[in-house]
Amino acid sequence: MTGAGGAPAGAAEPVLGTAALGRALLARQHLLERATTSAGAMVRHLVGLQAQAVPDPPYLGLLSRLEGFRPEELSGLLESRAVVRIALMRSTVHLVTAEDCLALRPLVQPVIRRSMVGNWGRLLPGIDYPALAARARTLVEESPRTFRELGSLLAEDFPGYDPAALAQAARCELALVQPPPRGVWGRSGAAAHTTAEHWLGRPLDSDPSLDDLVLRYLAAFGPARAADVQKWSGLTGLTAVLKRLAPDLLRFRDERGRLLYDLPGAPRPAADTPAPVRLIAPFDNLILSHADRARVLPEEARRRVMTQNGLVQGTLLVDGLVVGLWRPEGEDLRVRPFRRLRKADRLAAEAEGARIQEFAGRTGPVVVEPPG
Repeated sequence: MTGAGGAPAGAAEPVLGTAALGRALLARQHLLERATTSAGAMVRHLVGLQAQAVPDPPYLGLLSRLEGFRPEELSGLLESRAVVRIALMRSTVHLVTAEDCLALRPLVQPVIRRSMVGNWGRLLPGIDYPALAARARTLVEESPRTFRELGSLLAEDFPGYDPAALAQAARCELALVQPPPRGVWGRSGAAAHTTAEHWLGRPLDSDPSLDDLVLRYLAAFGPARAADVQKWSGLTGLTAVLKRLAPDLLRFRDERGRLLYDLPGAPRPAADTPAPVRLIAPFDNLILSHADRARVLPEEARRRVMTQNGLVQGTLLVDGLVVGLWRPEGEDLRVRPFRRLRKADRLAAEAEGARIQEFAGRTGPVVVEPPG
């Protein structure tokens, strides 16, 4: 599945069209062919799954990529502390392995801080952040706390400050994970928080590697520009990282002449490689992790997939591109294509929907609605 190599430094770069970039992404996301690996291994390969909506998206994200996946496998990883829920890339909650939690949280601290200051900083003039962090650590390590509970308790020690802002400052200063039952299939619960160090019994990584993070992004999402890695992670200054790594990377150009980097030996299937119909989970990083999403999400579809209030809906993928939405509705699953589907694609969408229905234990039919 590996295509022709790119150019080393100093040589002319081959051009990868939009379709070729899309096929490379789908191959690395295991959406051309489902994998038989474990759920934990897939979570690590994907560098986590976005998980602010509970509990379905991470489970459905794994279902679309793994053969034989059952919800209890991921729930068991949460309950055994092999994976955790924590705010990371883009300051959004992700489900990641315990090892990635400890390594990635220090790396994305600038992202978490930027988000907190931008949204809450004006409500915290003159706050003593180290003192707040110390008090918050004591509180959440005594017992996991919701942000409402934590904010109320912190307000007793920091009077005059907004309780919600205090809780968000604690989220910034500490690596806070959401223990089960939050995120457990069929149970879930309120988002309570404790520190990653307390929950996992290990310290945060004292020397995490930004280079390693960028290389892992390329393995799961490449080929890519620095702007793509920035969009996925929220971090800045990544052009310098890619330039430092460039001697060990291949280089390409996209159709607009922009420089792309990639790993030698990574899959780059031909642009006309068949891409099966897939139903992609809501909030899936497949469509959230590039500055230019056209490789899978055409611009005309983007406005329908991403709502003004920040929701990212489940999508229908046909021939490697988003061409519709899907959603559960009561016991049914409804697929709404943006255009008329070929019979074979409609039947494949129904089969993918039936797979989700069986997984979720719903008994209703899969309904492919008229295009609109």
